[in-house]
Amino acid sequence: MKVLKFGGSSVANPERIKSVIDILLAYIEKEKIAVVFSAFGGVTDSLIQLSTMALAGDVGYKVQLEQLEKRHLEAVRELIDIQKQSSLIAQVKFTINELEDILHGIFLVKERTLRSLDYIMSFGERLSAHVIAEAINGRNIKSEFLDSRTIVRTDNNFGYAKIDFKKTNELIQEYFIRHTNLQVITGFIGSSASGETTTIGRSGSDYTAAIFAAALDATSLEIWTDVDGMMTADPRKVKKAFTVKEMTYEEAMELSHFGAKVIFPATMQPAMEKKIPICIKNTFNPTFPGSVISANANGKSLIIKGVSSMGNISLFNVQGSGLQGVVGVSMRLFGTLAKEKINVILISQASSEHSICFAIETSFSTQAKAAIEKEFHYEILNGEMDPIAVENDLTIVAIVGEGMKHNPGTSGRMFNALGRSGINVHAIAQGSSELNISVVIRQADTSKALNVLHEAFFLSDRKVLNVFLVGTGLIGKELVKMMDLQFAKLASQNHLEINLVGIANSKKMLFNADGITLMQAVDTMLKSGESMSLLAYYEKMESLNLSNSIFVDCTSSEEVAGFYDRILSSNISIVTPNKKANSGSLERYKKLKSTTAKRGVKFLYETNVGAGLPVINTLNDLLISGDKALRIEAVLSGTLNFIFSSFAEGMQFSEVVKEAKERGFTEPDPRDDLNGMDVARKALILAREIGLDLELSDIEVENLVPEECRSEMKVGEFFERLSSFNSDFDELRDHAQRKNEELRYMAILEGGKAKVSLASVGASHPFYTLSGSDNIILLTTERYKERPMVIRGPGAGAEVTAAGVFADVIRIGNYSN
Repeated sequence: MKVLKFGGSSVANPERIKSVIDILLAYIEKEKIAVVFSAFGGVTDSLIQLSTMALAGDVGYKVQLEQLEKRHLEAVRELIDIQKQSSLIAQVKFTINELEDILHGIFLVKERTLRSLDYIMSFGERLSAHVIAEAINGRNIKSEFLDSRTIVRTDNNFGYAKIDFKKTNELIQEYFIRHTNLQVITGFIGSSASGETTTIGRSGSDYTAAIFAAALDATSLEIWTDVDGMMTADPRKVKKAFTVKEMTYEEAMELSHFGAKVIFPATMQPAMEKKIPICIKNTFNPTFPGSVISANANGKSLIIKGVSSMGNISLFNVQGSGLQGVVGVSMRLFGTLAKEKINVILISQASSEHSICFAIETSFSTQAKAAIEKEFHYEILNGEMDPIAVENDLTIVAIVGEGMKHNPGTSGRMFNALGRSGINVHAIAQGSSELNISVVIRQADTSKALNVLHEAFFLSDRKVLNVFLVGTGLIGKELVKMMDLQFAKLASQNHLEINLVGIANSKKMLFNADGITLMQAVDTMLKSGESMSLLAYYEKMESLNLSNSIFVDCTSSEEVAGFYDRILSSNISIVTPNKKANSGSLERYKKLKSTTAKRGVKFLYETNVGAGLPVINTLNDLLISGDKALRIEAVLSGTLNFIFSSFAEGMQFSEVVKEAKERGFTEPDPRDDLNGMDVARKALILAREIGLDLELSDIEVENLVPEECRSEMKVGEFFERLSSFNSDFDELRDHAQRKNEELRYMAILEGGKAKVSLASVGASHPFYTLSGSDNIILLTTERYKERPMVIRGPGAGAEVTAAGVFADVIRIGNYSN
């Protein structure tokens, strides 16, 4: 025989009940079964609310009672043939009238005992099982309504009655000998020896099914619910959670204790004692195999079987020098809590005996603190014990699995994953059975912790990178395009998944924690985004608190750069081509480096110098490996290189600059290129990377904008004035050509100093053949002294810059593996 149980969501409406009966038909053809039903979805809560309203003197309970009656009568009319409805309708009305009398009594006397509440709650299961039994009969299946109060015996601890297993088992076995038809059983309820209705606690219908399965020595117990089985994590918090095919009773009990609500520990106890397998199945996906909980579960390919959490936790710390070596302190502490009927969820004690840390539900926090302070009044008064410290707004997160005991390093992987995501652990507990490792963390970090742990243990071959992009100009748009084009390849070959969570320009911002469709990201933001506020963007990014978060700044904004330290401090990595932060004050540069190291995140800015060229990473690799930079020469402006490589004999300098602007190579105002400050900022960044403590003002900069052209004026007027200096630039070019040299605007770092200026180079110099908008960097180091390392390629353009930014994003994904 099998015992099946269907929960409230499975029988929430007539259509679902019909689906359940279809499932039962498939079983009945093959084997003998018994079925336990919960109340229709939401009815138990409605019954409690009705009694609460009546207790408060709110006559509105009568309206809600009518709605409850209407719901059950509609179920009868939809499930039962019209010729057979009358007797069942009469029974439903009689039962509702009985409920109405009890509620009226509560309304009059303004009193509701646990005894009366149990009786009121029993109406849900009694009504649902009766209606469903008749519906099953209507499908030509011989079934009988079984009110479990007649054979499930309990004590009179109303609200959470204890089962008298000896008597209950006898009654169940005797009953099933006499009744061979399909039994449709009410879950959740029983009766005391004196015949009073009782309820058997949380998840009582599951418990009822387990009691019947054990009494009848069933071959299996099936719990039909609205999920595909025991999941690796709560799918509402971890999108990539999946069903665990097999787990042991102990693993399932641990997970359920820490919040996995698919099944509760009490449910498993009767089945576990008889070693009856428990199958968790989905009513809405009946062909899915679900999960099997048994004594001999395999599933050893998984080190852990699940990640679970329990919120609304308070952490108590009882400590003091007077506790060391004193016998009986723990007994007094936990004895005091026991007297107050406060359950301790987690305990952690230092081996020095200086402190005892424990966690309880926050709802008992005030009560517990007062009781402990009373018990240890004199110790606290005499300074032998510190004042009781309580932390609220915490969560316990646990990883569970019997595979831990065979795999060293499980705890290391757990704490590495949490630490890498900036999640602070307040307390730790692990039993000697190595079945569970529990940590206490901030409640705000719950979702993030569950996701990083799930990723670390179940998806270690794939990382999800949550990207927040600011700046949708040429580089930003190109980056989004690249992420879209490379999405499938990154997923299949690099095991990286790009999830664009936020996108913004100067006017609009848009967020979607589940991901914004890359192809339409910019258009969706412009159409549906809210007004952009940098502070609001940062706060939203921080509040989402997603693992592997990366902030990508594709602007040139000083305001955005001003948020970098806060972003890094929130354990969010940064990738940016924006030079403002690294070329600002030395103090800020060092602060960002310090925050990056302290928080264990990444701050990557390869595209600050040379667009997509591997300059900064190459330089850092040399330095980390023990090399020393002696001299750096570099052409770092694609714009200026285009201008001077195009500035041939017979051409006027002002016309070459104008052409560069028309081709989009210059800033809107070309003076921002010609003044040399962009090159100076890049040179400053390189100087700082090799360890020089320089400010921008320390760099000697040659400004190519003639003095008369530097005042405020429109671009057109600038070109007119610049043309009057063409002969000066002709002279510079001709002087270089007479020496068979070419003009290059270059940066030189040597001897602790930095300089950017226009110079001429001969045919033997690597810069001589440079053309177009290319950049070139010449690195002379201790290792590359005779033949300096040359890095050359396009140093400007949205595509190559976006490619460099994208490479940094991928690099962070590889770092987090």
